[in-house]
Amino acid sequence: MNPWHRSQQALRHYLLAVQFFTRLPVTGRLAGWVGYSPAMLRASAAHFPGVGWLVGGVAVAVHALLHAALGGGLAQPLALWVAAVGSTIATVLATGGFHEDGLADVADGLGGSAQRERALEIMKDSRIGAFGAMALVLALLAKVSLLALIGSHGLVATLLLLWAGHVSSRGWPLLLIRALPHVGDTATSKSKPLADRIGLPALWAAAAWCFVPLALVGWALGAITFAASLAASALAAAAMHRWFARRLQGFTGDCLGATQQVCELAFYLGAAIALAPRGA
Repeated sequence: MNPWHRSQQALRHYLLAVQFFTRLPVTGRLAGWVGYSPAMLRASAAHFPGVGWLVGGVAVAVHALLHAALGGGLAQPLALWVAAVGSTIATVLATGGFHEDGLADVADGLGGSAQRERALEIMKDSRIGAFGAMALVLALLAKVSLLALIGSHGLVATLLLLWAGHVSSRGWPLLLIRALPHVGDTATSKSKPLADRIGLPALWAAAAWCFVPLALVGWALGAITFAASLAASALAAAAMHRWFARRLQGFTGDCLGATQQVCELAFYLGAAIALAPRGA
């Protein structure tokens, strides 16, 4: 395959990932050109962090606009909260709450039953339960609080970390696909094409998507902030892997969404700790 055809194929895979994981319009003739097959969706996994470029870009744009309109900064601390809430709402609208739904389902399933089979059954139920509601409320509250806290360190820091958090957190679920078997109902699961373990070339492609946002964090905010945010996110991913391996002996599509959410929160938490002022 010549370079032109390879680039077209990569673009199709990327747009399919955007179509599958967001509400951003890939419709009409464009959707017809992109096409669909289970093999294409499997290949699109390499571009999951690339979807974060778009979703994170939406978050950055909304946050910056609200910050400017409200005169955000230390003089207007509540403006930091409004900008954090606005950017969070924008990302939920952009994705249709896809990952948040996965977090709620996982919390309901693993919180509602110690039995593996029963937990998987609960996770397939579209209704939200007490554990799912609590997980959603606490996750959104944590996200808004962390973004507001990071906002006190300046707009540039906030926008870079917001973008990098959305991009890098979409890379960690790929390691679950690599390391664990798919245990969902493959007859009906939307993640069925991802049941086959992901290859190393796809992981390298995903890492390439993460390079620029993370490099900018290191360049603008320093090596400590870069290392702390990435390490916290990696620890969260490892904890989710251990949890799913022990409780489910594998992963489902909901597990991937929950991992993205937890790793994004951990990324912001690590950054907030690194940026916190130290006593003399």
